Amino acid sequence: MIHRIVLSCACALLPAVAGAQTRYLEVYNDAPSSLVTLAVAPAGTEAFHDVAIGDRPLIGGGNAVTVALDGKEGCRRDLRATFADGRTLVQRNFDVCRYRSYRTGRVLPPR
Repeated sequence: MIHRIVLSCACALLPAVAGAQTRYLEVYNDAPSSLVTLAVAPAGTEAFHDVAIGDRPLIGGGNAVTVALDGKEGCRRDLRATFADGRTLVQRNFDVCRYRSYRTGRVLPPR
């Protein structure tokens, strides 16, 4: 009986623990310009913070990098990509739990 109670309590905590896990997002820069910075915020906020993309810009044309995102901020995020040519792209309400990759060139308008 005690084992069932302990198991029930442990199972009840699983969704909270699973929701806070680190999320990994593969960022493909298929835009023509190099990606200089990537910033992430909880969806609907302006609380952006930079995410490490390496020690140099991510060259355009299909290069990729995997970034780690803190799971405490939930699944929906706003992504802000800044490119070497001065353009900034903001992708609102991106679901990092459902989608494992993000492609900059598919949403960046041509110049």
